Amino acid sequence: MLRYHDEEWGVPLHDDRALFEFLVLGGFQAGLSWRTILHKRESFRRAFHDFDASRIAHYSDEDRRRRLSDPTIVRNRLKIDAAITNAGHFLGVKKEFGSFDNYIWQFTGQKTLRNPEGVTPSTLPASTGESDAMSRHLKRRGFHFVGTTICYAFMQTVGMVNDHIDDCFRAPAQILPTSPQ
Repeated sequence: MLRYHDEEWGVPLHDDRALFEFLVLGGFQAGLSWRTILHKRESFRRAFHDFDASRIAHYSDEDRRRRLSDPTIVRNRLKIDAAITNAGHFLGVKKEFGSFDNYIWQFTGQKTLRNPEGVTPSTLPASTGESDAMSRHLKRRGFHFVGTTICYAFMQTVGMVNDHIDDCFRAPAQILPTSPQ
């Protein structure tokens, strides 16, 4: 968890394959701990062909059954079906917008958002207006397991929001007031 925090969480991500990976993992995390998903991450990568959306979108019924019988991943039929369905919609978004990155970052104005100074882990929001909008848009496009809380966690993960607390080395440098002349 520490390595994930220090090296990945909140770092702006613009690689479509990695964005799709975190979108899928976020759906699998629903109702579970992120720790559980991270510990199974390599297994998910193997099971889902390193999150190659082109391959996943064409999974057959047999491919679905294989994932349902794989004890190294979360074997939830609805979540596996969502990953396959979302792969097809992900490809549609890429075609329409040139990349999933172009589409998804529009919800933060193509920049990383920061919550006000002084937030603590217990006062961080579970969702925001931006995650609400993202969720609505994704659902309209047919994506599953993309509720506002999942979207907000995704935004934190891929650096669309930087929710590192003020004394964390990953928090953005604070701008100090200028001294009077």
